[in-house]
Amino acid sequence: MIGIPNIGPRERRRRLVVGIAMFAIVGLVAALLVVNGAPRAWRLFVLFPAWVGSIGMFQAKEKT
Repeated sequence: MIGIPNIGPRERRRRLVVGIAMFAIVGLVAALLVVNGAPRAWRLFVLFPAWVGSIGMFQAKEKT
């Protein structure tokens, strides 16, 4: 379904940048946890930034 976007290009760009930044943070933190041999339970802490990043990317793509 194609709808009318409810956010402008400036806000879409901001959400895209936030999404990319969150994925970069997730990659860095996950790599540091693995390299330092952190317990697997600690790796769950990357879920929240990954969730924020995916929401931002989805909103930018869907213009919502």
